[in-house]
Amino acid sequence: MNDNARLLNFVYQNAQMGVDSIRQLMGIVENKELKEHLKTQFQGYEEFRDTSRRMLEENGYDEKEISAFSKISSYLMINMQLLTDKSTTHIAEMMIQGSNMGVIDAIKNLNECEDAEQEVRNLMEKLQKFEEHNMEKLKEFL
Repeated sequence: MNDNARLLNFVYQNAQMGVDSIRQLMGIVENKELKEHLKTQFQGYEEFRDTSRRMLEENGYDEKEISAFSKISSYLMINMQLLTDKSTTHIAEMMIQGSNMGVIDAIKNLNECEDAEQEVRNLMEKLQKFEEHNMEKLKEFL
C-alpha cells in the first residue's frame, strides 16, 4: 500500500471509530454541554470520514473498513468501562484517551509516510489538530 492510501485509510478508520464511539455514547451522556460537544465532534468525524473516502476513491483506492474484531472490541470496552462509572467526568476521560491515541497514531503515520502527497498530509495534520482540540475541549468536563 502506498503512503497516500495508508494515510487516507488511517483518517477514514480513525473517523469511523470516532463516529461509532460517539454514537454508542450519545444515549448514555446526560450532561447537556458534553452532549452538545459530542454532537459537534461527531459531525467533525463524519466530515473526515467522507473526505477521506472521497479522496481514496478519486485516487483509485478502496477504503479499508475497521475489522469486525476491532469494532466489537471497542464496543465491549466502552460498555465495560461504563458498567462501573457513567459520570460525565469518566466519559470525558474515555474520549480524551481515544483522541490521544488518534494524535499519537497520526504523528507516527505522518513520520512513516514521507512520500504522501501534500494534500493527503494536510488532511492527516488537520485530523491531528482536530483530535488535539477535542482533548482540550473535553478537559472542561473533568
